[in-house]
Amino acid sequence: MSKTKILVSMGTCGRAAGTTPVFEQLIAEVKNQGVEDKYEIVEVGCMGLCHSEPTIEILDAKGKSIIYGNVSADQAGAIVKTGSEAAQGLTVVKKTWYYPENETAKEGEMQARIVLRNSGRINPEDIQQYIDNEGYVALKDVVKMKPQAVIDLMKDSGLRGRGGGGFPTGVKWQFAADQNKDQKYVICNADEGDPGAFMDRAVLEGDPHAVLEAMAIAGYAVGADQGVIYIRAEYPLAVERLEIAIKQASDNGYLGENLFGSGFNFKLRIKLGAGAFVCGEETALIASIEGKRGEPTFKPPFPAVSGLWKAPTIVNNVETYANIPTIIRKGAKWFKSIGTPKSPGTKVFALAGKINKVGLIEVPMGTLLKDIIYGLGEGICDGKEFKAVQTGGPSGGALKADKLETPIDYDNLTAVGSMMGSGGMIVMDEDDCMVNVAKFFLDFTLDESCGKCTPCRIGNKRLYEILDKICTGKGTMDDISKLKHLSQTIKDTSLCGLGQTSPNPVLSTIKNFEDEYLAHVQDKKCPAGACKDLMQFVVNDKCIGCTVCARNCPVDCISGGRKELHVIDQDACIKCGVCFDACKFHAIDKK
Repeated sequence: MSKTKILVSMGTCGRAAGTTPVFEQLIAEVKNQGVEDKYEIVEVGCMGLCHSEPTIEILDAKGKSIIYGNVSADQAGAIVKTGSEAAQGLTVVKKTWYYPENETAKEGEMQARIVLRNSGRINPEDIQQYIDNEGYVALKDVVKMKPQAVIDLMKDSGLRGRGGGGFPTGVKWQFAADQNKDQKYVICNADEGDPGAFMDRAVLEGDPHAVLEAMAIAGYAVGADQGVIYIRAEYPLAVERLEIAIKQASDNGYLGENLFGSGFNFKLRIKLGAGAFVCGEETALIASIEGKRGEPTFKPPFPAVSGLWKAPTIVNNVETYANIPTIIRKGAKWFKSIGTPKSPGTKVFALAGKINKVGLIEVPMGTLLKDIIYGLGEGICDGKEFKAVQTGGPSGGALKADKLETPIDYDNLTAVGSMMGSGGMIVMDEDDCMVNVAKFFLDFTLDESCGKCTPCRIGNKRLYEILDKICTGKGTMDDISKLKHLSQTIKDTSLCGLGQTSPNPVLSTIKNFEDEYLAHVQDKKCPAGACKDLMQFVVNDKCIGCTVCARNCPVDCISGGRKELHVIDQDACIKCGVCFDACKFHAIDKK
C-alpha cells in the first residue's frame, strides 16, 4: 500500500521560521499513534511559501493534497490524525502552481513549475527520490547523442541565460564547443548576491541533482570533463546538500568515469566564494576560482573562448541549468510552448517587500506584473497604495503603477526601463521615498564595487553624494542634471556589467518619479516622509494632553501639561518617530 506523504519544508527559510521542531514532532506523533505503515515523513526543500512558514503538505496516494501554513509543533497530532482531510484550527494555504509536464493549469494556478518541479516535493538528500522522478534520464539519453545534436536542441529550445543577461544558452555552448582545445570547463554561477534574492539558494537546497545532471550534460555537449560550482559560503545548507548530492551521484555512477558506458568522464567540485557581488560577473568569478582577486577583465576574449586557466569555459547560473534536464526529456517544442516567442519557458522570482504574500514563485514568461503583485502576492500590506516595483535588483529599475500591465520577459522589461536580472522583485508602497531607494541601491553598489575601473569606483561615489545631498534638503536643480549626465557616463564607460548597470536605479527613479526629486529640491520636502532631514512631527488639534508622547520622547523635546495641547521643539527633535507610534489618538502628523 502506498503511503501518504507528509512533506515538511526544511529549506533555510523554513528552518529559520521553526520547522525543525514541527518535523521532529510529526515523527513522534506518527510513532505514538501507531501509523508508521500509513505515513512517510519527507524532509523537502523550499515550497516557496515564505509568507506561511513553517509549511507542510499532505499528499496521499491518489494525489489529493492539502497545504498547511504557520504550523506549530503542537498541531502535529491533529495533522497526523486527519491526514489529507482538513484539520480544524489549522491554516490552509492556497496552492497556485501546476506542473506543465503532466498537468493543465486549473483556476487560480498561475505558476508553472519547471525549475522548481522537485523543490518541495522530494528529499534533496536522497538521490533515489530524484531518480524516481526521472532524474538522470536526460543525461543517460544525451550520452547516446552527438554533442552537436545536444547543442542544436538547446539552440532550438530558445533557453536564455537566467542570470540576468539573457544570452542564448545554446549559442554560448556552441562557442565553447567550436574551440579546438583538449581541456574545457563548465562552471555553475551560484554567487547570488542581489538584495532580496534567494532563487538559486532555494533550487540548490531543494533539488541539487538537477543542477549536477545539467552540468554533466553541458560538459558532454562542449567537450568538458570538469565542472566547478561557485557558491557563496553564506549558503551553508545549500553547500551541505550539494556536497551530499555530488557524493551520491559519484557513488551511483552519474558523475566520474565512463558515464553510462559512453566513455565520457565528468567530475565536479565546489568552490566557496566570500560573498562579493562583483563575482557574479563571469570573468571576476573565474578570477576568484583561480585564487586571484575577484575583478572583471576586458572582453573579448569571452570565457567560452578563454576562461578558467585560459581554457574554453561556459558559465551558466543555477536556474539556467535547472531547466536543462526537463528540456532534454520533453523537447524543444514543448519548452517553446511555454512563455513568449522571444523568451520561452518560465522565470523564478523572489517576491519581497511591502507585499502580503512574499515568497518564491515561478511563472511563465509573459505573465503581467500586476498578476504577480495582486494575484500571487495578494496586494500591498496594510491596505497601502502601491508605489513601485524594482526588478533586476541593484542593476534594475523601479517601475510605477502605469507599467503594471507589462508582460514579464527580457525585451519588455528593458523597453520600460528595467531589466529581468536574476529574479529579485521588490515591491514598494506609499511610505517609500524613491530618492532614498536609489540611494540605498547606490550604497550597495559602492560596497560591492571591486574598484578596478574609475567610472564605477569614483562615479558611483559622486552619485551617492549627490543623492545624499538631495535627501538632506541641500539639493539643487543642477544636481538632478548632474545625476543624469554622470549616470549615463558611468553606463558608457564602466568595465563590467556591474558598473554599466549601477546607475539604473537612479535613472529609472528620475524618469518615473521626477516629482519626488523636485519636491526634495524645490520644496525641501519628502512626500513619503522617509527622509529624516526633511521630516517634521507636528501635534495637531486631536491632542487631548494625555502626555504619552512626552513621556516616551527620548530627548524630552515635547512640552505641555495634562489636558493641554502639546508642542514639539523642532530644533531638538531627532525625528525618531517614537511619539508618532505611541500616540493612540492620531494627534501627531508626519510631514
